[in-house]
Amino acid sequence: MGSTISITGMGIICAIGNDAKAVYESLRNGQSGVRSMKYLSSKHSDLPVGEVQLSNDEMKALLGIDDARPMSRTSLMGAIAVRQALAQAGIKEVHGKKVVLISGTTVGRMDLTEQKFYAQKADGKLIEVPKCNECGESTHEIASLAGLGGIATCTVSTACSSALNSIILGAEMLKTGEADIVIAGGSEALSRYHLNGFNTLMILDARPCRPFDADRAGLNLGEGAAFVVLERDAERSLGYVAGYGNRCDAFHQTASSENGEGAYLAMEDALSMAGLRPEDIQYVNAHGTGTPNNDASESQAIMRVFGNSVPEVSSTKGFTGHTTSAAGSIETVICLLALQHGFTPANIGWESQTDGLIVPTRGHTDVSLENVMCNSFGFGGNDSSLVISRHEPEAGSRAFREMPVKVLAEESVVSVEELKALKEFVPPMESRRMGNLMKAVHLSAFRALKAAGISCPDAIVTATAHGMYETSMQFLEDIANNGEEMLKPTLFMLSTHNTIGSALAIRTGCHGYNMTYSHGEESEAWAMRDAERLIRTGKAGNVLVCAFDEDISGSSLHAKAVIMSGN
Repeated sequence: MGSTISITGMGIICAIGNDAKAVYESLRNGQSGVRSMKYLSSKHSDLPVGEVQLSNDEMKALLGIDDARPMSRTSLMGAIAVRQALAQAGIKEVHGKKVVLISGTTVGRMDLTEQKFYAQKADGKLIEVPKCNECGESTHEIASLAGLGGIATCTVSTACSSALNSIILGAEMLKTGEADIVIAGGSEALSRYHLNGFNTLMILDARPCRPFDADRAGLNLGEGAAFVVLERDAERSLGYVAGYGNRCDAFHQTASSENGEGAYLAMEDALSMAGLRPEDIQYVNAHGTGTPNNDASESQAIMRVFGNSVPEVSSTKGFTGHTTSAAGSIETVICLLALQHGFTPANIGWESQTDGLIVPTRGHTDVSLENVMCNSFGFGGNDSSLVISRHEPEAGSRAFREMPVKVLAEESVVSVEELKALKEFVPPMESRRMGNLMKAVHLSAFRALKAAGISCPDAIVTATAHGMYETSMQFLEDIANNGEEMLKPTLFMLSTHNTIGSALAIRTGCHGYNMTYSHGEESEAWAMRDAERLIRTGKAGNVLVCAFDEDISGSSLHAKAVIMSGN
């Protein structure tokens, strides 16, 4: 089985352009898309954002959709980017081939949920339980709108590293022969939910963001979508997926460690897989959010990896805003444009250097780029790095071993009454701050680890249909009741779908692979396949897999933990 992974098509829509050509022109001209809000309605309209400059109706028209039904911006943007990527790859027919669409998102169709939720609140009606924010639904809708009905779909939700992890997953599936063609990336629309969430963390800048600057004060949120077509041993290529790494910082739910351990490990893994030395990288597209914490941590990680040979580095979030779950694929397309056109994008907004931070590039033209790196880091320390090469990589392929994968232990928690037993593993002073679902997963996970005789797993994979449902609903209520003022940051911090996977990594000290699937009822099956793949490709000796959900009526919960091993 060949293992050279080619990128044969790309599609993008974001604040600086509705296709790759427009995005390239904006990058070369130093034209930022961060501006005043136009389509999102919020009391915080003074905050600059990176919005796609099309209304939903205009996007429908672009897609040729004559349907008055409300559709999520996440789905519309995603479908536009997917269609562009398929067109460039020359793929018109997918029947008879193993084709998979993998999308990264956290917000999903939250914009539709908000419309429904707040309309019911305003009318004083009983709140119907909204389901349209489920991530998997947006992926199904993207596939349908892009004309890909009937193919396999998957949704990755690891906060701001979701889209890059989708590309990593796609490359792995191609290498193992599980797919012939993968369309991978991510899509994320702005919503009141995550605008207010980031605002509670006090990391939104009232001015255009300035990544790595001494005067940086936070990020600007953005939206958009980007997808790439991945094929194995293709005859033509826009660039090659040479190496990648997925690691966990295992430090904090919303902050990065001082030395950037997770980011460092992810970059090291990407270089190792690509068979490259640090000095072989000519450009790094940094995660670079513009927050004091991220930029300091990422700078330390970059300097640890590259030492005295730090290549040109820039964050392009000054152009697009931070597109959260879509950031990794949007910046992957930007890296491909840099490779194609021989330029390094400027780190706009940067003016002054400060101790401990890298000095980003102001951008250069007519440069020779052979290998570039793209970093994408998410809440919970879910850190991923990707190396893209102009020429076919020389690194050897990793063997896929047809070996038995065993279940060492399995534990489940299905009732609130069982949660008292958590005190065996978590001090009551700590567990009292946990919600019931978090407690249930911790109890099942630590029981399984104890039964397997493992204190720290090699990797953690989680699966959920609804995510942190109760916490998310509480934050929606908080926004409605308090008018977007004086909101509780803890609710937002604990609302991402990968919250539990990150929390388990932090508590066990696991710096290994960390992935969360949120694809409806199929989530657990995707997680189990991923665990088996990790073991059979030698990336992990054992994997902790946790499946969890709350009944959307709020009447029950379920958590299951499985320890898988190849030994």
